[in-house]
Amino acid sequence: MPRSYPPAFRHQALALLTAGRSVSDVAASLGVAESCLYRWRKQDSIDRGQADGASSRESAELTTAKKRIRDLEEEVKILRKAAAAVEKVVPPKVRFRLVAELHADGVRIGRSCHALGVSRSGYYEWASRAPSARSIRHAWLSDLIGTVHQSSRGTYGRPRVHAELLHNHGVVVGHNTVGLLMRRSGLSGLPKRRRGYRIKQVPTSSDLVKRNFHRDGPNQLWVTDITEHPTREGKLYCCVVIDTFSRRVVGWAIDSTQRVELATNALGMAIDNRGDVTGGVIHGDHGVQFTSWTFTQRARHAGLLPSLGSVGDPYDNAVVESFWGRMQTELLNRRRWDTRIELASAMFEYIEGFHNRQRRHSALGWRSPVEFENNALQQSPAPQIAVQSTGS
Repeated sequence: MPRSYPPAFRHQALALLTAGRSVSDVAASLGVAESCLYRWRKQDSIDRGQADGASSRESAELTTAKKRIRDLEEEVKILRKAAAAVEKVVPPKVRFRLVAELHADGVRIGRSCHALGVSRSGYYEWASRAPSARSIRHAWLSDLIGTVHQSSRGTYGRPRVHAELLHNHGVVVGHNTVGLLMRRSGLSGLPKRRRGYRIKQVPTSSDLVKRNFHRDGPNQLWVTDITEHPTREGKLYCCVVIDTFSRRVVGWAIDSTQRVELATNALGMAIDNRGDVTGGVIHGDHGVQFTSWTFTQRARHAGLLPSLGSVGDPYDNAVVESFWGRMQTELLNRRRWDTRIELASAMFEYIEGFHNRQRRHSALGWRSPVEFENNALQQSPAPQIAVQSTGS
């Protein structure tokens, strides 16, 4: 392979020749062939305009052009093979759309049609055809689905978007159509946070629920638990009380510590919001907050029966564990939180503004907890237990 000399080396060698030294002398001194020096001197004369021929710049451009032509020829061969494969599996309507996209990028229609194996007349007929009723409906649905997805803070997947369209907008559409339009728009719900649990079956005499969370009316069974989440200032703790009848958070408390007061304040809010709760059950785990004398007395004073699941078994409190999983996915883990106040405000807005009043639950027939309770009260002319309309 011929040795390559840098431009600076060639320039200095030509300077020696210009100074009056012979070609043989310079060649022997620098260790290069005399033919190289003659060729360099001739090219230098061409570059200076003293002789006819292609300049160094033109030669470099010609070499680059040849390389580009070779690359394009290879790309054409590859594209012809790909187009032949596409023609076998892709219907003409889809290829017509590809022609339109290529034309928008500056490619001539005739070349695109030839490459994709469709006729120009067929493309022009497709392009001039009025949009079908199905296409118009899909475009309208796509806009509506985008609005629904945005209003859910980007958390809704296909089932909840479908429920929102049906119950809130009165739009009858199939699940598969909603999924198709969401995929085309690049929309998706947040994945459910799944964790593996090790089950420790430790029986306890104070478990009044036995994993049966279904109730036929409000204030019959409440479940409670505490979660924590970090901020740059430190951890923040949140305790909630959920009515299993409607999955509504009826009481909550947020604090920088998880003392007994955290659970007691959440229970107190629930009692104040719901009125007479005599005969109901408040179910928690064996955390010190829920086994404390203060919490137990507050519950019994309101007429509630304290209940505790078995030790180390989250399935004994599955309703509230499910709530924490959704909250982690839909709010807490979506960003980093700087201050406790910032996170506390976000938790409050999620619980009261989104979960209770907006988020559709599959267990409630795709209704929100507030909507589910209101419908239940309307269908029951004389409810045994009244639910106060408060800010919970």
